[in-house]
Amino acid sequence: MKLCSLIIALVLSASFSQAMDLAGMQAMALNNREVIQQYITNFEQSEKEIVRAKGGYYPSVDLAYTTNSLNENTLLENKNNSIVQGKISMNLFAGFRDKYGLQSAQILQEVEQFKLQGIRQDIQLNVALAYLAVFERRANRAVAESAFQTLGKIYKDGESRFQVGLIGKNELLKFRVDYDNADITSKTADAGLKKSIIDLSRQVGSEVTLADLDFADFDNLPPLVDRGVYVDKMLAERSEIKAMEAAIGATSAQVEAAKSGFYPRLDAVGSYQRYNDDLLNGSGSISDEQWRAQLVVSMNLFQGNTTEATIAKTRLQARAQKYELQELKHNLVNDLDNLFIDLQVSLENVLVAKRSIEQAEENLRITQLKYDEGLQRESDLLDAITSLSRAKYNYVAVMRTVFTNHFSLTRMIGGF
Repeated sequence: MKLCSLIIALVLSASFSQAMDLAGMQAMALNNREVIQQYITNFEQSEKEIVRAKGGYYPSVDLAYTTNSLNENTLLENKNNSIVQGKISMNLFAGFRDKYGLQSAQILQEVEQFKLQGIRQDIQLNVALAYLAVFERRANRAVAESAFQTLGKIYKDGESRFQVGLIGKNELLKFRVDYDNADITSKTADAGLKKSIIDLSRQVGSEVTLADLDFADFDNLPPLVDRGVYVDKMLAERSEIKAMEAAIGATSAQVEAAKSGFYPRLDAVGSYQRYNDDLLNGSGSISDEQWRAQLVVSMNLFQGNTTEATIAKTRLQARAQKYELQELKHNLVNDLDNLFIDLQVSLENVLVAKRSIEQAEENLRITQLKYDEGLQRESDLLDAITSLSRAKYNYVAVMRTVFTNHFSLTRMIGGF
């Protein structure tokens, strides 16, 4: 039993200490971020708007109690009297206002749903980019620390050479200047890494440490995508496009609802009224009850052109939304084309950056050997170290560009 308990404890410990990947952090962000709850709340509000829009299909029930106190009795009314009145009314026709009002509310709910999908995609993109920033700054810190350590060894070697008179004071000072600069660069890179982890924690909505990350998502380069496939998928499935198309549909329904002002209105009303010659109904000596059924037809003949203006304004709104939709599509296609070009170029640059590192490493090896033999100047050795650092920084920058474009293209089609 003790052995089993120990095994279980080790398994649980391993599962809890397992590093987080990108998908895991994105899932945490979707659960933790308050902005998601904000959009969910907006969606819930749209559900209540549908309930409100359905109210036109239900009867209205009213109950009233009125007391009257006059200065004297009249022929038809006692000085003190009260009236109890109950009324049930239902609209039978209002120019299809309720139909299109409900249709508009239902479409607007779809708009909120698409907005929720969009913000979920944005959050996942932000997590991916913040994760990528940590990957880049960790790599930059490693490059800076490597240069710092290399220059430290060379500086110590230079001190030994200076002691025996192989190099002059000015040559030793050159080593010291580059060594101090590498020290500053290393500390700056470490601070940048710490800040990037803070930014990642903010995006995830929970504290993240460097030990929590394994960076396995960056082990393999993403493939070059098919531009035509991505364009078609983006135009068909992008949540922002769907939201705008739905908004146009809702506005068109609002135009039809506004036209109800040109139609007659038909209401059925059933009412009960009881008159009593006392302020407390039922306590007087005279009481009169009345039941009434009514069918009321009404129509507005003139309302200061407000109906016409409302219809015209809503139509213009729909037209503006269509222009906005076309601009959105053009902008998204333009952005996708640029991202596709950047990804293509950056993938090619990865090979160049790798080759540059290999060449810089070989150059440093040869220069170091010649320097040890007194065949190279100290400035040549420092240049070789700087060239290697620059090649490594270029590789890190190219890798960041590759994955930035990859993540951005994934967001373009709502692929997270």
